[in-house]
Amino acid sequence: MSEPVNHINEQQVALAFTGQSAIFDQLYATNGIVAYKRQRVRQFLMKYLDPGSRILELNAGTGDDAIFLAKKGYQVHATDISTGMQARLKEKVLLHGMGDFVSQELCSFTSLENLTDKGPFDCIFSNFAGLNCTGDLQKVLASFDRLLKPGGIVVLVVLPRFCLWEILLMFKGKFKTAGRRLFSSGGRKAKIDGAFFTCWYYSPRFISNALKQKFRTMELEGLCTIVPPSYIENFPEKFPGLYNWLCRMENKLKGRWPWKYIGDYYIISLQKAHSV
Repeated sequence: MSEPVNHINEQQVALAFTGQSAIFDQLYATNGIVAYKRQRVRQFLMKYLDPGSRILELNAGTGDDAIFLAKKGYQVHATDISTGMQARLKEKVLLHGMGDFVSQELCSFTSLENLTDKGPFDCIFSNFAGLNCTGDLQKVLASFDRLLKPGGIVVLVVLPRFCLWEILLMFKGKFKTAGRRLFSSGGRKAKIDGAFFTCWYYSPRFISNALKQKFRTMELEGLCTIVPPSYIENFPEKFPGLYNWLCRMENKLKGRWPWKYIGDYYIISLQKAHSV
């Protein structure tokens, strides 16, 4: 993937999410499955954080996770490529009085060498598939070593190549959606707020292999493997009994094969080697 193509895609991503930033929170505020996903990711992340940890958040968006973590006493450096998302995040920091705990920087995760605050951090965190917006994830991952303290943690939420729920859509005749990940080795076009950009899909093995020289993989969970993806709207409200049962089943199976590999997302944690 050439640098100019990646740069153009990043510009389109920034344009798309800046356009959506004004209504982003309202779009998902009442979506029960989005709330479920956030709860699952935060529960996973918090297991690895010591009191007072410094966190570098990539693709921080409007800052829901940054504010949540700040209220728990963590220091968060929240980065994003979208000026609109950073503006909304700033509003939230002021609203919640979290200026002593949240700092911000407009920066792409493919340009982390240009960060003003280079850490070192205790944790690098990226939620809800922001990293799928680059065809050069290898470059992003390569920058983690110099930004993390020895023993530091990486927690990433990523879209895999295979999603069970999407494959099942072929039985409803939605063949294009069912195969959009499997047949997207060169990336797949996405559209938000009238702006087109490319999305790539990555396996847990890709991330583990890219970081294996300095990091060890610690944990892997599937997210929305049994629970339906959040774009299946109003599912919890329409089928509350079934939804609660699916949540219980996913909680039991989230870390087992094959469920941890075939969700709408996966959550992966890796730890940097301690200094010898």
